[in-house]
Amino acid sequence: MEFLGVPLFDDDIYKLLVRFVFNLFFLALIVSCYFRYQQNRRYVFTFVLMNVVVFFICFTLKKLDLGLGMALGLFAIFAIIRYRTDAIRPKEMTYLFIVIGLAVINALSNKKTSYAELLFTNVAVIATTYLFEAILKKDVLEKQSVVYDRLELLNPDRREELIADLRERTGLFSEKVKVNKIDLQKQSANLTLYFQPNEDS
Repeated sequence: MEFLGVPLFDDDIYKLLVRFVFNLFFLALIVSCYFRYQQNRRYVFTFVLMNVVVFFICFTLKKLDLGLGMALGLFAIFAIIRYRTDAIRPKEMTYLFIVIGLAVINALSNKKTSYAELLFTNVAVIATTYLFEAILKKDVLEKQSVVYDRLELLNPDRREELIADLRERTGLFSEKVKVNKIDLQKQSANLTLYFQPNEDS
């Protein structure tokens, strides 16, 4: 059945639905990985919508008889998009590239690509992301600046007392303390505390 020369339904709708659900499943894993290790919801909306839109663009382009130049020209639009916000960290840019890459892979794969290969590709990307997030997170310390008033504890011989006092007063389990500045007139010091993120106090 057609309407104005355009078919209302064809068999590709099943391929679209299966691949879209497949793509959404692995997108959810990537987003959950990002939120679990970064504890930041700011870019979740961007990741999800970029993945979904790119997926449908790629799936549509696959059905159209476009030259390579035209296809590359359409994707070049992304290169000139500039978000009028704060600079995006390399970590967020990496996740953005991952979600776009998954959308392209899941949408443009054809009969030459088996579902086993497609599954392995997605699992490999997800597993690698989780693995390196878990490994690198152990070595990354967050920092917090504080103004401290007990200058007598800044003596290197009283380091354990200093850390114990800071833990009691801030609730942060500091692994390293750096003295940035001492103001003898105000009897205070500016310290930087380094601690493991997500550690229970």
